[in-house]
Amino acid sequence: MTPRPPVRALVVGAGIGGLTAAATLRSVGVDVEVYERARELKPVGGALSLMSNAVLALRTLGIDLKLEENVEILEQLHFRTKRGRLIRTLEFKDICDRLGAPSFGLHRAELQRLLLEAVKDVPITLGARAGHFEADDGGVSVHFTDGTEARGDILIGADGFDSAVRRTLAGLETPYEPGYVCWVATPYVSHPAITKQYGAHYWGRGRRFGIANIGKGQVYWWGTKNMPAARAREWRGTRAEIEQTYAGWAPEVEACIRATPEDRITAFPARDRPFLERWGKGRVTLLGDAAHPMMTSLGQGAAIAMEDAVVLAHHLKGANDLPGALRAYERARLPRTRKIVAAARSLSEVEQTEAWPQLVGRRLFFTFAPRSALDKQNIELLDYHGAVAGEVNR
Repeated sequence: MTPRPPVRALVVGAGIGGLTAAATLRSVGVDVEVYERARELKPVGGALSLMSNAVLALRTLGIDLKLEENVEILEQLHFRTKRGRLIRTLEFKDICDRLGAPSFGLHRAELQRLLLEAVKDVPITLGARAGHFEADDGGVSVHFTDGTEARGDILIGADGFDSAVRRTLAGLETPYEPGYVCWVATPYVSHPAITKQYGAHYWGRGRRFGIANIGKGQVYWWGTKNMPAARAREWRGTRAEIEQTYAGWAPEVEACIRATPEDRITAFPARDRPFLERWGKGRVTLLGDAAHPMMTSLGQGAAIAMEDAVVLAHHLKGANDLPGALRAYERARLPRTRKIVAAARSLSEVEQTEAWPQLVGRRLFFTFAPRSALDKQNIELLDYHGAVAGEVNR
């Protein structure tokens, strides 16, 4: 009997989700080709948090990115007033120890490097901007804007917030924009308050600031400020505006901004999309931000995209009915991703509020909520439950 040839998967997008999909699909015997619209793999957005649920998910396929050897572990997260007074500390180390995997803070470039090592010889074509796709019973073809095309057995749209694959599936959509800008940067900063593995969120009225020590003298900071959605979308301000936004805040906050060259600050609008209940059809599906873009408030964007890639690989492993496997993957992911997208939006509204009753309620909740209640919420978020018969998280 002639063995069936390996499944050939086309992955559009070489961001965190796309590279993870390449690694996970390769690990279960799928032939993968990756197509990326950028002409070079240059990480965008500074740094990120990679939570324990992503690490636990990757372990189910035997994938170890060696994170402990390369990046900083997140052990605590401090919530502080804008002037630095402590409100509450979340003990991530205790939670992660219970789950069996740490959480990390790292530069996007470092995660990209580790993922590229994991995908090894998977071909990645750069400068390939997807236009649309056509699918039939025998496979799927992706047509690129330069006139070239690629054909495979299945297509995975991992091409981010402005996904061309999603647009072909769902048509034009209007993003949800709550009306605030996000600034991010990764300067080299030395300040006595920013100790090893330091992580903190500072809360003001309609604005926030975050600091994470990502190691080797480098700090990831991010800030937010309420403003009309149109201005947030096209923000062209200066570092002086950011300094004024946080004037009088904790000394370490001001130090981070001063240490950052103006051309190293990235700005983008806060936004997500209405939750998509149907991610694909036939031989096509979505993954990561292409499927479920979310607000940054929970720090779960990268981890949930990696979970998607793992669950997708488990469903495609040995599958004979490829469209059926893709629909099963989608059914498995919809409940968790729907819940996290909604939670991230709700938390964003609480964090960006300017209303005094909500400001007081936020402060009281984080001051007096029982640790057991907060731990329970975080364990549900940081655990990976698996979604395929026989798949376990630890």
